Amino acid sequence: MRASIKLATVADLFSTEESRADQQREKVLDILLSEIRDFPDHPFKVKADEAMLEMADSVKQYGVLVPGLVRPKADGGYEMVAGHRRKKASELAGRETMPCIVRELDDDQATIIMVDSNLQRENIAPSEKAFAYKMKLEAMNRQGQRTDLTSRQLVGKLESADVIGRDVGESGRQIQRYVRLTELTPSILEMVDDKRIAFNPAVELSYLAEEEQKALYETMQSEDCTPSLAQAQRMKKLSQDGRLNVDVIFSILTEEKPNQKEKMTIRRERIDRFFPRDFTEKQKEDLIVQLLESWYKKRQREQER
Repeated sequence: MRASIKLATVADLFSTEESRADQQREKVLDILLSEIRDFPDHPFKVKADEAMLEMADSVKQYGVLVPGLVRPKADGGYEMVAGHRRKKASELAGRETMPCIVRELDDDQATIIMVDSNLQRENIAPSEKAFAYKMKLEAMNRQGQRTDLTSRQLVGKLESADVIGRDVGESGRQIQRYVRLTELTPSILEMVDDKRIAFNPAVELSYLAEEEQKALYETMQSEDCTPSLAQAQRMKKLSQDGRLNVDVIFSILTEEKPNQKEKMTIRRERIDRFFPRDFTEKQKEDLIVQLLESWYKKRQREQER
């Protein structure tokens, strides 16, 4: 007996094609915030500062206008790829859900998208760039610089650092110098973020061993001073030669620098309490100069009377 063969109808064919397309199409879903985990070792700080409070007010009024990007986790729930600040603002606004695009991504794809989406922000701290560049470099190197991870075709035999630099307007060498900052101890790296240590000396100090960096930090705190580029380079060389110790660090830091002979310094703790927490060093300096100019003009007017 011949088995009957049932042919698919045109409607079946079209519905199957439509369902396949629908499955592949990305959707925006309202996802519970409790089901969204942060990206592992997320290098960008999410602070409840003034800008965040303004974002939270906007979310409270209008909701999240730009969906976040998440990827589903094998053990359930989701992992945030892009949108950590929007998630924090949603929490502060008292919302329970957040609109998100759900996309299947492997670890390296997710890392590169996470870094690229955050590098578009303004006012990124050196430490954030340092760890973000490092994560992206490692992801690209693991994948052999696959072109589908960067959304741009790679040209010739560019190194990973050169590719990253091209996308952010930096040289590959500068990207590598940023990555060097990840070798700094957290306390010294915080001083770099606060602009108490300049970028170039910080790169040189990153070559010091951890114990040498701890001794350096303690000396900087006790003597209220930081190394110049030349001093940092000397400490790096002495460290490489095995001749750097606490006494040598103290000797180098306390020597008089040519550009400090007539320099006046004010201890940070005396003035930091007068400024909003999110004020940059430049904003603090501008405000101090502005207030001094106002005081000077007032004094001139009083003398002219």
